Amino acid sequence: MKKIALAAAAASLLLTGAASAADMAPRYTKAPPPVVAPIYNWTGFYIGINGGGGWADKCWDIFNDVGFPIAPFREGCHTASGGTVGGQIGYRWQAAQWVFGLEAQGNWADFKGSNASLFFAPGAAINRTKVDAFGLFTGQVGYAWNNFLWYVKGGAAVTNDKYEGIIGGTGIVFDRAEETRWGAAVGTGIEYGFGPGWSLGIEYNHLFMGHRDINLTFVAAPGVLSRGETIRQDVDIVTARINYRFGGPIVAKY
Repeated sequence: MKKIALAAAAASLLLTGAASAADMAPRYTKAPPPVVAPIYNWTGFYIGINGGGGWADKCWDIFNDVGFPIAPFREGCHTASGGTVGGQIGYRWQAAQWVFGLEAQGNWADFKGSNASLFFAPGAAINRTKVDAFGLFTGQVGYAWNNFLWYVKGGAAVTNDKYEGIIGGTGIVFDRAEETRWGAAVGTGIEYGFGPGWSLGIEYNHLFMGHRDINLTFVAAPGVLSRGETIRQDVDIVTARINYRFGGPIVAKY
C-alpha cells in the first residue's frame, strides 16, 4: 500500500508541474497591420474657377493725325486696373516628385484706365483703355511635396482691348478702336490639395503683349480714320484658384 501511495503522490506532482509549465508558456498575438500613409498624386484632368485682379500698363504714341503721317509723339501712359473672374481646364501627370501639365484659361476682365493726351491742348482729350477679356494657353513644370505643389508656367496669351478718345470735361467719345492681341505669358503658382480631387491655389502671371499699331476711327463718321497710335501693353494678373481633379489616384505608402 505504501508503494501505491508513493506512486500516486509522484504522479500528482508531475501533473501539477506540467500544468504550471503550460501556464508559463509564451502567448503570441497577431502583429498589428502596418500604418499606411497616403501619398497625394497630381495626375489627372482638372477643371476649376479663378478670381482676382490685374493691371495693364499702356503707352500711346501717335503717328498719324486725321490721315496725315507725323513724327511719332508720346501722348502719355497709364495703368488700367480692375477685377477678373474666369475658369481653367487642364491635365497634369506626376513622375516621382515632378509634375508636368498643360492648361487653357479664359477670363472676363475689367481693367480700365486713362490719361490726358499730351498731343492735344491741355485737357482737350483723354485716352482711355479697357481690357475686357484674356486667355492663356500654357505648359507647366512643378515640384510636389505630397499635397503641396509649386510650379512655373509659360506659353501664349491673348487679350481683347478697347481704346477710346474722349473730349476733355464732357465724357463724349470722339474716336475708338478694338483689337484682339496675341503675346506671351510666364507665371508661377502654389497649390494645396485638401481632399479627394480638390485643391486651392494662388497664381501670378505676366503677359508680354508688345507694341501694336492701332487705327482709331471717328464715332460720328464710322470707318473714317481719326488717328493712328502705337500702343504698348504689359499685363500683370494675380488670382486665387480652386480646382477639381478627375481620376487622380492616391497611392498608399507603407
